[in-house]
Amino acid sequence: MLKNVEPDEKIRKRLKRAEGQIRGVQKLVKEGCDCESVITQLAAARSAIEWVTGLVLENCMGRCFRTFQAHEYDDMESLFRAIAIWGRIRFRD
Repeated sequence: MLKNVEPDEKIRKRLKRAEGQIRGVQKLVKEGCDCESVITQLAAARSAIEWVTGLVLENCMGRCFRTFQAHEYDDMESLFRAIAIWGRIRFRD
């Protein structure tokens, strides 16, 4: 669906989709819809956010590994921190 599109455009499109799904959740809650419908929309929004996160991390890793030199640790450290942050958020109990 998003093939042959620049990574930034893919990210924007997927974020728009997640935004629409969140609006849908808000509408469902406001209308007092059943839990299954709300959870279904939340799962779709979560999936969209996880997809975007994967693409952002992939882009960051590609940039870091292409530009990495022995004296350029800041980008690598930033990447490691980003992965650690996502891991804590995603796998929180």
